Amino acid sequence: MRLRRVGYAVALIVTLALAAAAQRYQRPAPNDFFRYNDQAQMPAHPAAVKEEPPVVTHHQITLDGQTIAYTAYTGFMPIRNATTGETEGRIFYIYYAKDGVSDLARRPMFFIFNGGPGSSSVWLHLGAFGPKKIALLPNGAAPPPPYHYEVNANTLLDQADMVFIDPVGTGYSRPAEPKLGPKFWGVDNDVASVGEFIRMFLVRYDRWPSPKFLAGESYGTLRGAALSGYLAQHGIALNGVVLISTIINQDAHSGDLRYVNSFPTDVMTAWYHHRLAPDLENLGAAQVAHEAEQFASGEYLSALYQGARLAPAARQKVIADMARLTGLSPRFIAENDLRLSLGRFSTELLRDQHLITGRLDSRFTAYATDAGAEETPFDPSDANIENSFPPVFQDYVQKELGYKSYDIYYILGGGIGPWPGAYQVTPQLEEAFARNPSMHLFLAMGYYDFATVYYAVEWTLAHLHVSDSVREHNITTDHFEAGHMVYIDARAMRKLRSDLRAFISGSVPQS
Repeated sequence: MRLRRVGYAVALIVTLALAAAAQRYQRPAPNDFFRYNDQAQMPAHPAAVKEEPPVVTHHQITLDGQTIAYTAYTGFMPIRNATTGETEGRIFYIYYAKDGVSDLARRPMFFIFNGGPGSSSVWLHLGAFGPKKIALLPNGAAPPPPYHYEVNANTLLDQADMVFIDPVGTGYSRPAEPKLGPKFWGVDNDVASVGEFIRMFLVRYDRWPSPKFLAGESYGTLRGAALSGYLAQHGIALNGVVLISTIINQDAHSGDLRYVNSFPTDVMTAWYHHRLAPDLENLGAAQVAHEAEQFASGEYLSALYQGARLAPAARQKVIADMARLTGLSPRFIAENDLRLSLGRFSTELLRDQHLITGRLDSRFTAYATDAGAEETPFDPSDANIENSFPPVFQDYVQKELGYKSYDIYYILGGGIGPWPGAYQVTPQLEEAFARNPSMHLFLAMGYYDFATVYYAVEWTLAHLHVSDSVREHNITTDHFEAGHMVYIDARAMRKLRSDLRAFISGSVPQS
């Protein structure tokens, strides 16, 4: 969703572009919005700010024959400067709480956001976890317009309450004044403001006793990983963190390692589109992925490391093995010096069919208007969903939640400025585990996701500095035959919900 987003989303290319822009931008000092920060001195008379109460509506849905009544709260949370007490921004949120819960200490609470940076939470909201979802075809493709929403059989609501958060500059969330925008933009300031939202939310809705979870997609996984450490530093311990299509360590996408880590996704894409030899085509997805991973981390990694020192015979073997695993011609692989960039792979794989493949989800294709192109003019998988979610969200929020605004709802981009900060937040995640070894982590990865390739996630986990006990008992991973937005595929979403049901239950102490 996440990145693109979607989920939707962080894409490596988007993040790098923002980082390049940030080099020409003077980064503001990081904010720590927490009102009880040791360095903060609250004024005697903070500026009065008019706060509007949230819109409250009541609903019910039926899941597996069980009727669930719930209340929705739609509104804004003021984010105040810790020193002056003045409201510097407002964060829009939608909160769903099951009715009739007598013991909040036994009711999990999820804080959910998407990626970008610059994406609203609409993707995980109407695509994955909310009580209602956009109606898509089983493989995640959008049907012909007009689009509509329906009951979400895979919502988390039967198991947990949820609040969907739009950070400042996304959705309806805005800085109090345009000049205050940079106080919220950038890795550190974003984490601080969302962390303050969570603290304020726990106060406003009396959710301090509840088991607490984060869920993020794409750039939202970076936010989630960093928040886990930030919250632990500020006295808010989490039970669990859910990361969907993860990108938290830029080292996994740097130098030749980016070709090694993206290679299994090349192979899985070729397998999906039936470009491989029969001995590979007849294997299951997990078996093909295993072969690709073994080659990528072994023979292929060694060949790229050796460079010109690689013996001619060894180089020809690597080329032949790459051709077998990708369906590309040996000549094409040789001409690209064994390195398959996304643009060239996406235009070459199905060139004989006049098709290009997607980046967010390489299962999706589009007609190649330029048969000789070496870069895709657009992402077919992005085009599949970019026009369907916005009208459904507007209709849903007005009709179901009783909230109407003439402001622009920034679905993805348009509301934020330069975004300083590198996406290397594994130290924060490591600190969260060190401070709170009871925390659990779940990571969902799509085989057909080129925005946040799954093998880079595996590499990141292999280099995570955590205890043996945490690594063995507290970290759960799963792979899906889907793309960046694993949840838009009906079969993958059912599997994801099943996984999360077990994950949530296993992360909450049983009394």
